[in-house]
Amino acid sequence: MLFSQIEFFIFFVLVLTFLGVVKNNTTRKVFLLGASYYFYSYWDYRFLSLILISTLVDFCVGLGLEKYRDALTRRVLLIVSISVNLGLLVFFKYYNFFIDSFAPAFQMIGLHPGTLDIILPVGISFYTFQTLSYSIDVYRGRLKTTKSLLDFALFVSFFPQLVAGPIVRASHFLPQLEEARSTRWDDFYQGARQFVFGLGKKVLIADRLATFVDPVFASPELYSSGTLWLAAASYSLQIYFDFSGYSDMAIGVARCMGYDLGKNFNFPYLSRSLSEFWQRWHISLSSWVRDYLYIPLGGSRCGLARNCFNLMLTMVVMGAWHGAAWTFVAWGALHGFGQVAARLKMAIVGRNEGEVGGGVKLANWAGTMLFVLVGWILFRAETFGHAKVMVERMLVLSDGVRWMPAFAIYAIIGTAVIHLVELSGRMSWFFLKEEKWYAPALLLSIVWAVILFQPKGFSPFIYFQF
Repeated sequence: MLFSQIEFFIFFVLVLTFLGVVKNNTTRKVFLLGASYYFYSYWDYRFLSLILISTLVDFCVGLGLEKYRDALTRRVLLIVSISVNLGLLVFFKYYNFFIDSFAPAFQMIGLHPGTLDIILPVGISFYTFQTLSYSIDVYRGRLKTTKSLLDFALFVSFFPQLVAGPIVRASHFLPQLEEARSTRWDDFYQGARQFVFGLGKKVLIADRLATFVDPVFASPELYSSGTLWLAAASYSLQIYFDFSGYSDMAIGVARCMGYDLGKNFNFPYLSRSLSEFWQRWHISLSSWVRDYLYIPLGGSRCGLARNCFNLMLTMVVMGAWHGAAWTFVAWGALHGFGQVAARLKMAIVGRNEGEVGGGVKLANWAGTMLFVLVGWILFRAETFGHAKVMVERMLVLSDGVRWMPAFAIYAIIGTAVIHLVELSGRMSWFFLKEEKWYAPALLLSIVWAVILFQPKGFSPFIYFQF
């Protein structure tokens, strides 16, 4: 069930109607849990069992961590949580990738394991990290154990962010379940506005850009250098508007019901360094990896060599999280090399971004954006061969089909204008505050445009595959 499908709107109207009528908090939570399970089962009911396993295991681990205080038992309980959650994730997401990648090595020692017909459960990468963060935080003593299985189950399966994030921390969400959330008009309007903006991002921009990006990336050898540059820039916008659009829709849906999921994007294409990019892009994932991998490894509180190793390992894991393919691992490693290079430069030059002039800042921004754009080519390419051909033809003036769709050019110009407005501090112009007489008309116009111009066919969100 996609947020952009009519089935979801019917589903959500029924949910809002129930929440508007029923005020008992327990009844509301039971209903939301059932609605969330139905929402997930709409994709494939068989995978609901995986959510139930993760929920029960981590709930029991939390209770055990509160009951037992000796270090060994607590460590064993944490290992159980990590093993079960990552075990399910690795099996469903990486088993075939592992077997295919290391088949020659297995054959050398006389083993011939075969691949399996495995379907990747939607959202498993997201809810796995959510449940793991709960167990780790309880183990560290940073979060109290929840005694309510209902609250914990709803935290894991809350339908707005279940299949593609944001990755919500238990410390942020569980307190919101302690009492009934009021569905105030202001929250409803703000949530509906953010949902409509996200819907517009997805359908009117990302899906339309895909009609240009997909054929070019499928056969880069056919197109001219200019077309390939435009396609690469267009994909940078497509993945941004697609994923930030989903995040806006998820956050908006939750806010309509009175719940806060936090922020997941903050104008990442304004970044002047790779570290800043990851502070602005997919914030819930980058902060998760920072808090549960990078910092426990030692972060930047160690020697230069160890810090560079921590950066590289963190980014490789980030890349592998996105998909079971070596292109994703290489994309993560590329960002790792970029961050390591920046760290080495800082160690040598010893100068912070805030101490440089405007010209250097502009150069840093341009260099960062070029690096990110090249990285997206590797991220999007079906094979290393496709990525190699595309980059080579972009760097050397090449003939071929010259396809420069006006919509892609307008999308780039429009995105640049919006980012400049944000940079100027006047982004409030786009907030469409409810007291503005024109706000409802503009929001309805976006909805009407979505109905009129929605591309034909099934257009899932890009991050559903992760």
